[in-house]
Amino acid sequence: MLKRQLVLEDGTVFNGEAYGCLKENSGEIVFNTGMTGYQEILSDPSYCGQIVTMTYPLIGNYGVNRDDFETIDPSIHGLVVKEMCDTPSNFRNEEPLDTYLKAKGIPAIAGIDTRKLTKIIRKHGTMKGILTAATEERQTETLEITADWPRLMTNQVERVSTSNPYVVPGRGYRIVLVDFGMKHGILRDLTKRKCHVTVVPYHYQADEILRLKPDGIMLTNGPGDPKNVPEAIQMIKDLIGKVPIFGICLGHQLLALACGGDTEKMKFGHRGSNHPVKDLTRNKTHLTSQNHGYAVTEKSLVNTDLVLTHVAINDGTVEGIRHRQYPAFSVQYHPESSPGPEDTSYLFDQFMTEISDHKRQVKED
Repeated sequence: MLKRQLVLEDGTVFNGEAYGCLKENSGEIVFNTGMTGYQEILSDPSYCGQIVTMTYPLIGNYGVNRDDFETIDPSIHGLVVKEMCDTPSNFRNEEPLDTYLKAKGIPAIAGIDTRKLTKIIRKHGTMKGILTAATEERQTETLEITADWPRLMTNQVERVSTSNPYVVPGRGYRIVLVDFGMKHGILRDLTKRKCHVTVVPYHYQADEILRLKPDGIMLTNGPGDPKNVPEAIQMIKDLIGKVPIFGICLGHQLLALACGGDTEKMKFGHRGSNHPVKDLTRNKTHLTSQNHGYAVTEKSLVNTDLVLTHVAINDGTVEGIRHRQYPAFSVQYHPESSPGPEDTSYLFDQFMTEISDHKRQVKED
């Protein structure tokens, strides 16, 4: 087995075994606490520019199947695991994880102390890192990370958003889905409700969207800093009050910014499928699937038309907001799951109800 190193920007080196593609790749080192769902995590566009550490020690034990992908071409920059299973056993398995990683050009490292790595990230925050062949030229590699960083952390949404609009036909409500790095799970939940979905690029302007005569607008998940997508913030400003809006993850942060709120980078973010969130409007707590490194700041909501609707149980961060006057709401977590619990899929039904109420109100007026 070939040897590989994970080198962090502070000079820390982890030595392990090479899996997946043999190319070198740098990225932001983050960790995910999910016990399962590695296939969905690998194919989630929100991980663009990141190297993901799985805290669960055995990865790949159920292989890879055709049904659990969240996109066709993954954007993740690397995978870090304690132990990689070479002989998966599951009735849905179609190929080993290592084979998939090689086919998609994703480098991985196994056999390192992922618990130690996770503790470093929790203490110091997410940091830059590089997956490289075993070598003593560690200082040079650390410099390479720093030099490549601006390219990695800019234009992330542009790299994962669709280039051209396309339609997923249906006979129900007409939804325009603004793709900032969409997971297929969002499409599955909308088509399950018979929606006619038009997927448009992140830079679509409000007048172009309104020309499509939508009944509702979805703002999807996506990677990076929401402030790096100013055109989307302006687009949302121009749409609020005209059509019901539902935002997820990055879409949630963009809605907050469009309404005068603010966002900040978290120390190590929320990534996993077991994050408890309290719905203040229903007085219920749900387990949720999450993947974000930025959050809406609660104090910034004070002088806006936004109301806090959900909070994270673990750290009290903002997990949901609603506009006081218009049908526009969003959540920081992933109600479509993929992977994770489906406790909060009711939010898609709530979106359908808001569309129905809005159409009735417009008709009465």
